[in-house]
Amino acid sequence: MRYVTVLGATGSIGKSTLDVIRRHPDLFSVYGLAASTSIDAMIDSIREFKPKVVAMSSQKAAIELLKRVKELQLPCEVLFGDDGVQTLAGDGSADIVVGAIVGAAGLRPLIAAAKTGCIIALANKEALVMSGTIFFETAKKYGARVLPVDSEHSAIFQSLPFEVQENLGFCDLKNAHVDKILLTGSGGPFRDTPIKDLELVDAKTAVAHPVWSMGPKISVDSATMMNKGLEFIEARYLFNADDSDIQVVIHPQSVIHSMVSYEDGAVMAQLGNPDMRTPIAVALGFPERISSGVKRLDFTKLSSLTFMEPDFSRYPCLKLAMQASKSGQSATTALNAANEVAVASFLESKIKFTDIYRVVESVLCSNTCKEPSSIDEVLSIDETARKSAADYIGKLNG
Repeated sequence: MRYVTVLGATGSIGKSTLDVIRRHPDLFSVYGLAASTSIDAMIDSIREFKPKVVAMSSQKAAIELLKRVKELQLPCEVLFGDDGVQTLAGDGSADIVVGAIVGAAGLRPLIAAAKTGCIIALANKEALVMSGTIFFETAKKYGARVLPVDSEHSAIFQSLPFEVQENLGFCDLKNAHVDKILLTGSGGPFRDTPIKDLELVDAKTAVAHPVWSMGPKISVDSATMMNKGLEFIEARYLFNADDSDIQVVIHPQSVIHSMVSYEDGAVMAQLGNPDMRTPIAVALGFPERISSGVKRLDFTKLSSLTFMEPDFSRYPCLKLAMQASKSGQSATTALNAANEVAVASFLESKIKFTDIYRVVESVLCSNTCKEPSSIDEVLSIDETARKSAADYIGKLNG
């Protein structure tokens, strides 16, 4: 029996994780759940999975949840605020901590989890985008194992030899005879939209991803392909790769989730229906395969599989991210922070879709922060970049 804590339990990844766990009561037991404000969803999960500890990053939501828990006589402890989430993640009681909190808010809890020496099923890009070196050094020091949950990184992981899988963050791709990591992306909902019309698209259209079911922020990132840029950075840290080791490929059907090309000309690809329960099951069950509930891929019903190079005039955010990865962790932290602020403003209809790129570019151009050597320094860069992004948005609206 493995005890699991799910951070971001009421989001799309969290719900999919709980569905996989639900299918294997003999293998997994939920120890802890953390969320932000979704009280009703948390109550439902407490009733079903009976965790010992839950946490809400919103103090107001935590107070209301505690009241409901007492009224319903549910036997679990409720922790309050960001500190409560971090305490839950780092209390050492879980064998597996699933990091599914979106954004920079997931950073401190995941560092706390790494210090317990647990298995970290990583769905939070920002832990590596903002602090990849620090994160993996912490994991190595305390004996934690990191397993990717992003569909693309899981596909790469599954296409690599076992000795690489066992040593993420410090692996040697050349020694494993890897020629290239091929990172695929659907191209989002505006893949065929005339570029001149992109500034006219609204948040509702941007969130309507053609293949994947995701939260609003990640859906917008997919539309700009910033998500692929963040995954490019993440892949560098996960697989100890150089920029030249990774190639981004547009694959609209999202059937091949990513590939690995080897020196002998062979290409290993992981295929499957676009359902996050597959990579979640891989991470939870590793090194064994377990049932995920995902519908089997029927090759007789597949349409053609197509591939193309990304057009940086359509996806300038992708190019920004790839350039930032060459500059270091200060640049990637600033990139991520500015993007979070810009996307939030777009979702609130405060800026245009095409302004997301302008905001991030402006912040990167003005970033003078040195390379961080601690989480406090990472978060200081993050705070500075957020202020810079907000100031630029203010000028756009001025």
